[in-house]
Amino acid sequence: MDRRGMIRWMGQAALAGAATGMPGATRARSRRGTPIFALRNPGCMCCIGWADHLREHGFEVHLHDSPDLQAVKERLGIPEDLEGCHTAMVEGYIVEGHVPAGFIERMLEEKPQVAGIAVPGMPVGSPGMEGPNPQPFDIIAYGGAAARERYVFGTFTPGAGVG
Repeated sequence: MDRRGMIRWMGQAALAGAATGMPGATRARSRRGTPIFALRNPGCMCCIGWADHLREHGFEVHLHDSPDLQAVKERLGIPEDLEGCHTAMVEGYIVEGHVPAGFIERMLEEKPQVAGIAVPGMPVGSPGMEGPNPQPFDIIAYGGAAARERYVFGTFTPGAGVG
């Protein structure tokens, strides 16, 4: 994705946040139709599995290839140690990596003062990374009042039915 395309994508994501995440606005617990704009490295198949997982939970996923996804991550200020294989925006928040839908729903409901949530790497058992010997993994919230602030937003245990 060239610079113009990235700016257009970020603008669409910001507009979606402004349209659906305004202070005082109330939304039903269901996230039916909530748009998520996501970028992936071309050819990455696990990102498609993650997007399908979100669609199953009612999100409207717009998944696009980005040949320079690293530049997008840098521009958005995603800490290197929290990077996953795809980057998304929803209602003004960044969602980095294989974050399960339930944690995105919780973030949108609670509206924490963070830049976003992330699942670093590609943990086996995460949405889109199903496989043998899945392990629990943490979802990290980051970029709060202090730019370096981060905390465990939650822990996902594959097969436990949450997320």
